[in-house]
Amino acid sequence: MILTLDVGNSQIFGGVFDGDRLVLQFRKAHKQILSSDEAGIYFKNVLRENNVDPKSIHRIALCSVVPDLMHSIGSACLKYFNLRPFVLRSGVRTGLNIKYRNPQEVGADRIANSIAATQLFPQKNIIIVDMGTATTFCVLTKNREYLGGLILPGLRLMMESLEWGTSKLPKVEIVKTTEIVARSTIENIQSGLYFSNICILEGVISRIKQEYFPNEEVMVIGTGGFSKLFGDLNIFHKLIPGLILQGLKFALDLNSSERTKNEQTITEI
Repeated sequence: MILTLDVGNSQIFGGVFDGDRLVLQFRKAHKQILSSDEAGIYFKNVLRENNVDPKSIHRIALCSVVPDLMHSIGSACLKYFNLRPFVLRSGVRTGLNIKYRNPQEVGADRIANSIAATQLFPQKNIIIVDMGTATTFCVLTKNREYLGGLILPGLRLMMESLEWGTSKLPKVEIVKTTEIVARSTIENIQSGLYFSNICILEGVISRIKQEYFPNEEVMVIGTGGFSKLFGDLNIFHKLIPGLILQGLKFALDLNSSERTKNEQTITEI
């Protein structure tokens, strides 16, 4: 079995593959401070609680946008699984032609999503919308060219900015709402978050299509924790919450012939 780990800004998103089948997904919140023992014990316990024997894990793949956690997560893999993880970082094989001015600037999470999308849907123009701490758009051509994208605050950051920057507006639960004109302060914030993001999604996707893919078909993929709120609005052609985990699995397979070289050192992405 293969353990895949996406170390994000606010959560660690993990998964276990049995062959090509994703059999387990889990999340752990963090404050960007986590010891190797805390991480290792958590990983082993969450596997056991879900009837996965930690000894059955024979490979680990990870990506991170939090450099400060790379050492502790890598050390946890060594200490608790006796495995050096494959780290998705600059220099490994991705199958993508990255058109960024500086390809090393592209976040490893965005690369993992893009690998998965191009492997799952070959010969497709693709827009990936990842709705997590930040909302990111990644744009790929049917020739696997990574053109670039957009980054904006995610739903939680939008909500917290209202709480931090005002005297009376409270923190609210982020939910799907049905009425755009709400009749309480809490509902006003919830409506504002939800419907403004609908407008952002529809507007940005429409403009990307017009400017980069006129008269061409484009597949739009939604992923990330908040994408489920918009799953029934015909914004996304596919909703794949575990896309990044699949990307890590594909990246591991792409680099399997160079595994020894790539896993010798745990480095920052």
